[in-house]
Amino acid sequence: MKKIISVVIVVAVLVGVLTVTPSPAEASTFNYGEALQKSIMFYEFQMSGKLPDNLRTNWRGDSCLDDGSDVGLDLTGGWFDAGDHIKFNLPMSYTSTMLAWAVYEYKDALERSGQLPYIKQQIRWATEYFIKCHPEKYVYYYQVGDGITDHRWWVPAEVIHLQSVRKSHKVTLDSPGSAVVAGTAAALASAAIVFQDSDPAYAALCLKHAKDLFDFADRTQSDAGYTAANNYYDSWSGFWDELSWAGVWIYMASGEKAFLDKAESYVANWNREERTNLLAYKWGHCWDDVMYGASLLLAKATNKSIYKEHVERHLDYWSVGYNGERITYTPKGLAHLFVWGVLRHATTTAFLASVYSDWSECPPAKAKTYMDFAKQQVDYALGSSGRSYVVGFGVNPPQHPHHRTAHSSWIDTMEEPSYHRHVLYGALVGGPNQSDAYVDDIGDYITNEVACDYNAGFVGALAKMYDVYGGDPIPGFNAIEEVPYPEIYVTASLSSRTTATEVKAFLINKSGWPARVKDTLSFKYFVDLTDFINAGHSPNEITSSIIYSAAPTAKITGPIAYDTSKNIYYFELDLKGTAIFPGSRMDHQKEVQFHIVPPNGAPWNIPTDPSYPGTLSADEPVPQIPVYDNGVLLFGLEPDGSTPQPTTPPTTTPPTTTPPTTTTPTPQPAIMAGDINGDGLINSTDYILLRRYILEVTPSLPTTDVSGNPYRGDLAADLNGDGLIDSIDVILMRRYILEIITVFPVNQ
Repeated sequence: MKKIISVVIVVAVLVGVLTVTPSPAEASTFNYGEALQKSIMFYEFQMSGKLPDNLRTNWRGDSCLDDGSDVGLDLTGGWFDAGDHIKFNLPMSYTSTMLAWAVYEYKDALERSGQLPYIKQQIRWATEYFIKCHPEKYVYYYQVGDGITDHRWWVPAEVIHLQSVRKSHKVTLDSPGSAVVAGTAAALASAAIVFQDSDPAYAALCLKHAKDLFDFADRTQSDAGYTAANNYYDSWSGFWDELSWAGVWIYMASGEKAFLDKAESYVANWNREERTNLLAYKWGHCWDDVMYGASLLLAKATNKSIYKEHVERHLDYWSVGYNGERITYTPKGLAHLFVWGVLRHATTTAFLASVYSDWSECPPAKAKTYMDFAKQQVDYALGSSGRSYVVGFGVNPPQHPHHRTAHSSWIDTMEEPSYHRHVLYGALVGGPNQSDAYVDDIGDYITNEVACDYNAGFVGALAKMYDVYGGDPIPGFNAIEEVPYPEIYVTASLSSRTTATEVKAFLINKSGWPARVKDTLSFKYFVDLTDFINAGHSPNEITSSIIYSAAPTAKITGPIAYDTSKNIYYFELDLKGTAIFPGSRMDHQKEVQFHIVPPNGAPWNIPTDPSYPGTLSADEPVPQIPVYDNGVLLFGLEPDGSTPQPTTPPTTTPPTTTPPTTTTPTPQPAIMAGDINGDGLINSTDYILLRRYILEVTPSLPTTDVSGNPYRGDLAADLNGDGLIDSIDVILMRRYILEIITVFPVNQ
């Protein structure tokens, strides 16, 4: 569901309600540097396509690499719109322009905060995509994906291409879309300004496409062909505002007055307040209506009273009121325009207020009023009401934003897991109602969805707050998360037969760091044939077969020798060719039932098999049945103690070189591997603590020893030294207690 705005609702909401506005805080109460840092990082989580190596997270991966293939083009890249995975170019181009505007106004602040390289990288990511979408002068692809089919699936971005149609939609001279085309022209022109010093060749390319797109939009002056986004991002305000917006940005990038003249020529067609000749001033600058930002830029470019009066009328209405009317305020001080994305509107208007107050032509008294308003709205988003509305920032931030990839369900439902597997740092949620009431509910896409355009003006407003009040970005901050449990594994149960081995196994993919499609998986079931061979039998006498498989490509081979000195053999279950991915109940797991049958009367000692699952519950990972990806051990424990090689965390090198941050490590008390409760012993108590943690019965391992002193039970639990605490460690602990092994791999 998206921003479905009807004219009736708009008219109703535009009725101002006078309230008493709480006075803004006199001094900074929030870390604006950290908030700015995280608000820009949010866009890294929205990136589509082949991701760069310096991404600061390990839970996003490449996605939608076939975008554009339906029309024979490469339309990969860009940003996913919100908590879904459609690429809507109208709000995307608006977002890119707003980020560029933030750089244009507050470049020094962004540079001092260390965030300039990151915001420039995101602007380039979006604009390179727009250039791909413009293969011919009068052809522009404005959308990839379909709202209806995309919203059917609650899956991570990395697997959406397997579930939803990724159709490409275009406008042409015969089927035009002036609003989205002009909006993209503005994005590219503003990017030309951002890159004119650091990469003049790219700036020139952006400006060329901007001019061609502007000509396209101006020549057609129609949105008749812009239909695929209906009921999601309709251009309710029309296209005249985008034409002015594009014209003034191209003028600023090129210095060519003809574009300024064009921008002004459309003003006569801008929307007016009902029953007046006044330019509309009661709404807000947003992806649909960029008239307010265009007016502000025209005021600074021309110094004409028509634009200055319009901007001040608009900002007065939002702050102290105009002509006896003012926007509704919540009891705790949020300017509340509209139920959908209320914080987006308030913080974007705060950005406009900041920019206008900085202008020398803004009356000093008004400048102070506008800055007080801007700070008040930004502070509300950051927590002045008692809670933060920015994920991963401040006091009591949202934990359950309406965002598929951050939630990371493997079975296509908001209900599982019951928590978000990832922190969507920096995302501004929709926000509360007019009474400041808010429920942190994943299913509430009105108050708890996030979107690229929600953060767009917010970033600029935060840059201004940082410029004035300061704050400290977190050195080396990233969103690289520890993988808390196995992502790909086997569960298994055995029949009660004692004369043959009958296994019911599920190969499961719950990957989320990042979500991954796997079609090259296999697993091995190890058997101990000592009794069988000592009785004079040969392994060649054993037969095996698959009696049922949900994977059509599954096959079984074996027995295959593993360690003949110990009579250890294995049977390989090969599922290569079947895609297993976290996409639904059916897609994330494939059941395989197989038989291993000796000759009649031959001794068959099932409990001695290295892969014997014992009394593990049916849904518990079985490390002793290891999983392989293209033959490489991915999960589990082979009979000789081999475990998967630890994965290398992704690099987080920023787009440009920054001084390294050094920290002094905190001394840790002596930790004995296996002694999870810190009592100096390794026994069944430690085993129970570890197993309850893996099964998520308890949320954490002990942080104090039995005497109450600080202790790291989590360090003691990593028995194979791979940096993870998982079912492999449980098996190692059980083998140690049963005296099957006498030392843990981490100590070898």
